[in-house]
Amino acid sequence: MQIDLSFYNWNLISDFVLKGLGFSLMLTVVATVGGVLLGTVLALMRLSGRKWLDVPATIYVNGMRSIPLVMVILWVFLLAPMLIGRPIGAELSAIVTFVAFEAAYFSEIMRAGIQAIPRGQIFAGQALGMTYGQNMRLVVLPQAFRNMLPVLLTQTIILFQDTSLVYAIGAYDMLKGFEVAGKNFGRPIEAYLAAAVCYFIICYALSWAVKRLHRKIAIIR
Repeated sequence: MQIDLSFYNWNLISDFVLKGLGFSLMLTVVATVGGVLLGTVLALMRLSGRKWLDVPATIYVNGMRSIPLVMVILWVFLLAPMLIGRPIGAELSAIVTFVAFEAAYFSEIMRAGIQAIPRGQIFAGQALGMTYGQNMRLVVLPQAFRNMLPVLLTQTIILFQDTSLVYAIGAYDMLKGFEVAGKNFGRPIEAYLAAAVCYFIICYALSWAVKRLHRKIAIIR
């Protein structure tokens, strides 16, 4: 069996792959923003010292981190229509799933970042008359976000790789684009090989950028 990639050209990429790449990137961005926001709320709930906030957040985070992502994708896609009475589509189902799932991981990252802030800075904010919310918003969270930015971006790269799992519900992501192209031209092996190379190039470039950012942040400190 010979590997032949000569059938790949710009028309094929634009017709099949770019649409899927656009959805993969959109899903990554939306899931990262939504996951960080929801994850920060969960982290604050776990650090609140109040059991009625801490316990539900802990159960949610540990539960999500204990379940394979592909199972959550299938659950949301299959159960959500039963609960609301109408289908929500593969794309919206994927967005909801990734935001909810990634929030558990971003929560632990943000919690570690908040706990790494010296207590003296929190006491200083209290001495200035800041409320708990003001202290978190103006003093703690900006520093925690900056300190944990390389870790957040690394998790985002993993998130981008995980977007390929939406094939399980038929969403048209980058991997699906390569798969459709391979089937149309009778070259499935070459299609999956090209998809693997594309994922590697994107993720390696992003990892290199994160390492450079991490060094710059270390110098600023």
